[in-house]
Formats: sequence, structure tokens, C-alpha cells
Amino acid sequence: THEGTIELDAAIMNGRTLACGAIAGVRTIRNPITLARRVMEATPHVFLAGEGAEAFAREAGVEIVDPSYFRTEERWDELQRELRRESSNAVALPTPEMGTVGAVAIDRRGDLAAATSTGGRTNKRFGRVGDVSVLGAGTYADNRTCAVSATGKGEEMIRHFAAANVSARIEHGGRTLQRAVREVVRDVLEPGDGGMIAVGPGGVAVLEFNTEGMFRGAADSAGRFEIGIR
Repeated sequence: THEGTIELDAAIMNGRTLACGAIAGVRTIRNPITLARRVMEATPHVFLAGEGAEAFAREAGVEIVDPSYFRTEERWDELQRELRRESSNAVALPTPEMGTVGAVAIDRRGDLAAATSTGGRTNKRFGRVGDVSVLGAGTYADNRTCAVSATGKGEEMIRHFAAANVSARIEHGGRTLQRAVREVVRDVLEPGDGGMIAVGPGGVAVLEFNTEGMFRGAADSAGRFEIGIR
């Protein structure tokens, strides 16, 4: 963050039941996605944030670590560059958007799931929360349509309700998964906004982005195993 702290967001969703859990702004949870799952399975709520989410984590026995666990020199140096740029009123340069990890899956019963976790964008301020923990924006799953996890500019994913937008195009517009994802990434979002991974009820996986690259991979029980960057 702008203050030099680290704040983490995560969300998970079950496509069979539409059960979901999300957390935002936590600072000591070793694996934020684990806490999001606890919210989904052990509370009547969907979204916990900040100190309340931390308190629930302690009560639920989720592993706690010192915030220094998350710090890397690479990200610290990136923040310092951003702060120097701000203080000198220099022209903004693109900063890497590589802090999001997402997964989508289909099991042998045909149930879909999506999970996403992030540290957000460098130099974020005022308790900023991005798309990851906003169900329907950065994370969404519904057995009838698809499971989606997004990465990139969170504000744009929220504005366009990107993940649920894919689902709606399939459910109400009769699109295939491939076409729905491509329409959202290529036609709704602007170039450079980000990308998505998605899987449909038949096991088809789609990995689409409009940035210079996106770290991604796919595997299935039939032997597919692929990874890509650009």
C-alpha cells in the first residue's frame, strides 16, 4: 500500500450451490484463500473485511503470520519507485500487474469452482479493494454456465462486472464459453485491462487476455498440460 503495509484479498465460489466467501484488507493471514473458504463454509456471511476478518481467522484457527512474511524486496522497490514518481510529478509509467493468482476447476461430477487471491496493486490507498473479492467481478462460478477468475485492472473488472458478464452472455445470449470470454476481454474491456481463465460444464478451458502477457496454465485428466506467458 501507499503506507508500506500489505493488504490481501481473496474469494472462492462453488458453482453447484453458488455458495461463496470473500475477504478483503487482511494483513496477517498466511493463505487468504483458506480464510475465504472458511467464510463460505462456516459463517452465514459472504464477505468479511479488515479487522473483523482477522478476528474471525483467529477464531477459526486459520494460520496467522507476521506481515513481514509477505514482503519481498522486488515489491518494496517497486513501491519506492512509485512514491518517487509521485513526489516528482513525473509521468506515470506502466507498473506490472502480477499480484493475482486464480484457479478454475471442474471435478468428476461436473461441479465448477473458482478461486482468486491477490495483494492488489502497488501504491493502493485508503483501503482500496479491487475486483478479486467482489463476487461477479473478478471471481464467479455457476454450474449452468462457467467458472471464471480474472486478473488485471480491478477497477475495470468491477465496472463491467466482468466474470458474471461472461456467465450472462452464455445463459442469456447463447454464447459458447470461448466466444463469451473473448467478447468480454476483447470488446468490453480496453486493451491492457487484463485477462481471464475460465472453464465450462463440458470441461472446455479458455485462457484469454488483452495485455502483453499473462502467466497461465491448464491441465486435465485426458493428459492436457500446458503453460504460457505470452
